[in-house]
Amino acid sequence: MAEAIVPLTDAEITELLRKLPGWQRSGDEITRTFGIRYHGGVALIVHVADIERLIGHHADIDLRWDRVRFGITTHDAGHRLTVADFDLAKRIDAIAAAHEARPL
Repeated sequence: MAEAIVPLTDAEITELLRKLPGWQRSGDEITRTFGIRYHGGVALIVHVADIERLIGHHADIDLRWDRVRFGITTHDAGHRLTVADFDLAKRIDAIAAAHEARPL
């Protein structure tokens, strides 16, 4: 039997967000937007998607002409925040930095 996915408490979410500057909580999702030109954004998304496939966890991604927005929640936990969301956020930050995306 698969291990249960445990949603984080509000206190745990607040503490984890302190360690991820630029990420914001919006209900049961954490979000961050980066400034990057369209084709650079496509490359960034492809890089993030490769990592997401490997770890089995995915963000909702919104690509615009000059920015990319990531929204993360754990669907398997009833659309609640879990440790996996914050792990993915850290990975996205590193990938965005490698693509020279600007924090917005």
